[in-house]
Amino acid sequence: MISPRGGPLSAFDWNDLRFFLAVARAGRLTVAARQLEADHTTVSRRIAALEHALKTKLFERRPQGYSLTEEGERLLAKAETMESQALAVASEIGGSDLALSGTVRVGAPDGFGSYFLAPELGALAERHPGLTLQLVALPRTFSLTKREADIAITLEQPTEARLVSRKLTDYRLRLYASQAYLERHGPINEPADLADKTLVTYVPDLLYSPVLDYFSSFEKYTSRRYECASVVAQVEAVRAGAGLGVLHDYALRPFPELRVVLPETSFMRTYWLVTHSDVRSLRRVEEVHAFILSRVKANRGLFF
Repeated sequence: MISPRGGPLSAFDWNDLRFFLAVARAGRLTVAARQLEADHTTVSRRIAALEHALKTKLFERRPQGYSLTEEGERLLAKAETMESQALAVASEIGGSDLALSGTVRVGAPDGFGSYFLAPELGALAERHPGLTLQLVALPRTFSLTKREADIAITLEQPTEARLVSRKLTDYRLRLYASQAYLERHGPINEPADLADKTLVTYVPDLLYSPVLDYFSSFEKYTSRRYECASVVAQVEAVRAGAGLGVLHDYALRPFPELRVVLPETSFMRTYWLVTHSDVRSLRRVEEVHAFILSRVKANRGLFF
């Protein structure tokens, strides 16, 4: 074998590539160590061993983290191909028992993850005891290329070539207030009645998608804001009477005390179901993917 610089290549431990991929995707040694369930000194040692074997520098070490060198970028492409082939072998040759064991991580916006997926995915976990489901419901985007999730629900259709996406559902949001808030502040029959009312909305600089900007539709009527970075926090704030908020219809089934305000005003958005082409054909990923589709279809009336 030949090293990237053209000299003879000493044998290296193929398992070191797992450590290389984790650091390349995480950008930080400590984060990669957590993901690998290893000590950070072990990760550092394995990276150093791989660089020694390949006779090249794979990372630039900086205080803010690890970044790939040109040679590291070249190795990343090869290592990801090898990883995909290994996953395919496990799925195709290992049989159905292996395919439905292991872990599938689902990344989702916090509203959809908390109010829809969390209660639904339990049935799938019970059906397949060997399958560990990880639901990461956070107000952020997820990089499938960096393996932050196996399946992601996104607010916008991705354009990256290696991502496979399909429309999951449209969903509706409307302006809500608690009954107690309306009794305290009076009825709201037209947009002008929003004057001097507080709107519960997102923290602007933490918006992870432009489709989450609802406040701009109301700012000409009121400038008063109570900013919460997550859907769950916004729901709880509106329930507590802190103000009015643009909330997801499907999330509010358990909260009959919330009332629709200005029903003629609504927002339609879309969820997309996304996987990476490298893992899309794994049976465990296919099973979770199909389950999410089926549960959304069965509950279509909740979303709009």
